[in-house]
Amino acid sequence: MSPLDSVASVRFGVLTVAASFMLLEYLIGRLAHHDLHDMRETAATFGVAAGHSLIRGLEAAIVALPFMLAYEHRIFDLGAGTPARAMLLFFAVDFVYYWHHRASHHIRWLWATHSVHHSPRRMNLTAALRLGWTANISGHFLFYLPLAFLGFHPFAIVAALAANLAYQFFLHTELSPRFGPLEWILNTPTHHRVHHASDAECLDKNFGGTLILFDRLFGTFAEAPEGKPLTYGLRGGSQSHHPLRIVFSEWRAMVREAREAPKFRQKFTVLFGPVTGRKAAAARPRSSENGRTIEAPSEG
Repeated sequence: MSPLDSVASVRFGVLTVAASFMLLEYLIGRLAHHDLHDMRETAATFGVAAGHSLIRGLEAAIVALPFMLAYEHRIFDLGAGTPARAMLLFFAVDFVYYWHHRASHHIRWLWATHSVHHSPRRMNLTAALRLGWTANISGHFLFYLPLAFLGFHPFAIVAALAANLAYQFFLHTELSPRFGPLEWILNTPTHHRVHHASDAECLDKNFGGTLILFDRLFGTFAEAPEGKPLTYGLRGGSQSHHPLRIVFSEWRAMVREAREAPKFRQKFTVLFGPVTGRKAAAARPRSSENGRTIEAPSEG
């Protein structure tokens, strides 16, 4: 079997497993009379996921060169061939993912891509597939370059990050028990539901990938509110079921506001400043849209 055939087989296997769990979740929800899905939203998510899948090959070609260059000038040799080094890579990737994820909620240029993932208003496994198409335009890969420069092989970094993201697929569900003491260490569906909620007390919390330790360490952890249903979606954003609008709406709004800003400093703030509009909206009464705002920070 050729390497390309092996990759295709692995991808087919991953998709089969994911589809099986999504179908199982849907059937359990129906049997339990738990309204987990909006079929138009789910169809839109599959449209976004199809587009993301098509551009993944191009993305790999774009980021391969800087990673190989960083690895060629590495400081150490930190291959993941031993259990200790594999564990070191696991923690390193999860640590970088935490800060990457946290930055994606606070820097508007990064939020323009990441907001796509927060647009679903139902929390189910299909929501895990709603990913922005512009991650590498935003420069998300730059967060992981230092790992190659330190001495981790790019393929090992990609594998560790893929495993991290595969774990996170199973966090996007409301059909999950509590995990007791493990919830002090691991990110769980309960923790991740808080992260996706657009309620004021849940904004910008629980950024972890596989682990929740870094949220506890750096003060971004929040428990799920007791006895209160969570609201998902973009605060202040309009509902759309068109994949292109979902993917590019925040980019369009951001570019339009940057053009209208009269001074360079204001343009720069619109593009690379903090996403403060969401927090301002959190203090206002909830609208019927119940989503997370995506306006640029106001200029005083």
